[in-house]
Amino acid sequence: MTDDFDLLMERARGEEGRFGHREHVHLAWLAVREYGTPGAIERIGAGIRRVAEYAGRPQRYNVTVTRAWIELVGHHVVAEPEIDDFHAFTDRHPALLDKRLLSRFYRSITLASAPARRGWVEPDRAPFPWIAEPRPDA
Repeated sequence: MTDDFDLLMERARGEEGRFGHREHVHLAWLAVREYGTPGAIERIGAGIRRVAEYAGRPQRYNVTVTRAWIELVGHHVVAEPEIDDFHAFTDRHPALLDKRLLSRFYRSITLASAPARRGWVEPDRAPFPWIAEPRPDA
């Protein structure tokens, strides 16, 4: 799995080598397309946790933030699998490029909490948009 994560990171970074929010979304998009949402959660979570530990900052890894972003990206990937270009995908779903998107679903205090860092915490401000609909990949 580590090799999978490293390859995905290379692809998400692109030629510029930077890794900001857009590249995080790109990483999630690549992983969901390749492994499905559950597989992406597993691979990206393990990879980011490993990077945080290597950097000596394991407390920076947040299970809920990582999974929530992958869930959001995954919802749109599953709904529109025909979009096979990341730029077309973000043009269609520009809200995913807004770093503050999670604030629609979570209070900041919830995301900063120890339980959210250690494990999955359900949204406490509003449910994800697909909660009422059946999940095709569930």
